[in-house]
Amino acid sequence: MALGFRKLAYLLSEAAFSPQVFSKQNIRNLTPISNSRTFSCNPDEDAKTVGQEFQIWCNGGGMFHESARIDPTARIEIGAIVHSESTVGANVCIRSGTIVGPAVTIGKSTTTGFNVALTNCTIGDCCVIHNGVSIGQDGFGFFVNEQGHMVKKPQIGHNVVIGKNCMLCGQVGIAGSVTIGDYVTLAGKVGICDHVCIASKIANIVECNVMQVRLAANSCVTKNITEPGDYAGFPAIPVHEWRKQVALQRKDFRNIKR
Repeated sequence: MALGFRKLAYLLSEAAFSPQVFSKQNIRNLTPISNSRTFSCNPDEDAKTVGQEFQIWCNGGGMFHESARIDPTARIEIGAIVHSESTVGANVCIRSGTIVGPAVTIGKSTTTGFNVALTNCTIGDCCVIHNGVSIGQDGFGFFVNEQGHMVKKPQIGHNVVIGKNCMLCGQVGIAGSVTIGDYVTLAGKVGICDHVCIASKIANIVECNVMQVRLAANSCVTKNITEPGDYAGFPAIPVHEWRKQVALQRKDFRNIKR
């Protein structure tokens, strides 16, 4: 204890700050401390090493694995992490808190919101992924089996073809070998049975408008839809017929109650 106090007294004394202590020879032996960081977009050059395998990305300050392939124009913000074997395209913006899992591919000009989680997936070009979205996790298209392996649990089945500019709302389920045309809208909880085809939009020259297939919420498509229009019910039928059925059912129910 006495030795510790003597050292402290010396450090606080004038001798500790004498010119002999801060001679040129002693200054050369000091290790400078700097708050500045130099980052690089090339992990083989002078990127700041955070861990054994992770480094800090120059544009935004996020972290990336040394095996990841990242375009120099991509931005990875502070708090975001890109894991091993992932690919990030040109002009991609990955916001803070986002986790890009191993072997994930993100296409060019895609933007993620904050706190996004991406695993076991490939993201295309020009996509917008909003805050808090999870893609590829257990319960989001995959589940863990008894052996601990990640198994695909698709909401969109195998061999499905979806046309351009379609809108698929929450909890839509599409079975295998379904073909969906262009500009089709599927509202929430719409189900489509396997091997069903849904027509694309067509231009109505007589009425000078464009007709497309739109399916109301909770509808179920059990057979081909060959003509554009609004459909509803289980099985899905033209919406005006479905409304008639609902009205008749309500009328019959009121008569029964009487």
